[in-house]
Amino acid sequence: MARVREYSIQERLESIIKLQKIDSKLDEINKLRGELPMEVQDLEDEIAGYQTRIDNVNNNIKEIEDYIKQRKTNEKEGQEALKKYEKQQNDVKNSREYEAINKQIEACELDIKEAEKDVKMASAQIEDREVKKGETDVLIKQRQEVLNIKKEELKKIEAETEKEEKSLSKERRKAEDEVFPRLLVSYNKIRGSFRNGLAVVSVERDSCGGCHSAIPPQSQSEIRLRKRMTICEHCGRILVDEELTESITV
Repeated sequence: MARVREYSIQERLESIIKLQKIDSKLDEINKLRGELPMEVQDLEDEIAGYQTRIDNVNNNIKEIEDYIKQRKTNEKEGQEALKKYEKQQNDVKNSREYEAINKQIEACELDIKEAEKDVKMASAQIEDREVKKGETDVLIKQRQEVLNIKKEELKKIEAETEKEEKSLSKERRKAEDEVFPRLLVSYNKIRGSFRNGLAVVSVERDSCGGCHSAIPPQSQSEIRLRKRMTICEHCGRILVDEELTESITV
């Protein structure tokens, strides 16, 4: 059976300080990027939304065009029927036939007018959608220009920091393996609770280096002895002495 490694308090403190220093350097690299990654993603999502809008408009225009085509067909059929009835009107034998054909002619004329009206209204709808599509195209162009600038900025920063970031990430994986497992869980939880990512801080001028709350003399003495893990009772960060922190380099 494999023997479980034992970690002294000194080793636990040194390993967690080293991990914090590596993470802080990685955090600095991320700060250089600032909000750029999020801004790039937001712009890409915005442009994709505009493109979806254009696709929907194009589909709607296609439906209207099909409708116009159908109504024009109806109009043509009505005109052909009207010619037929007008011709028949000349051959009627009595007033009853004349009245019946006259009603058919009126119905055809009404159908033709309705078709013409529908075509006109549908054509206006297409014009309206083409205007909206043009406005959306302008928005896409504007946002794309901004996106290109943001991407170029991000690309430049990533190129400048890529080598260092890869090296630090490699060091971090090694450093993480050296941390006592349960301590690592606590560290990650504490680190995730603060925007500055500081889970391990030194005692500076008798105060917590994280929340700046006063640390009692007795606790400071215990921290310097490095015989036990000490947590700030105010913010929950892991407290270490400044001398040990300065002795750890990455």
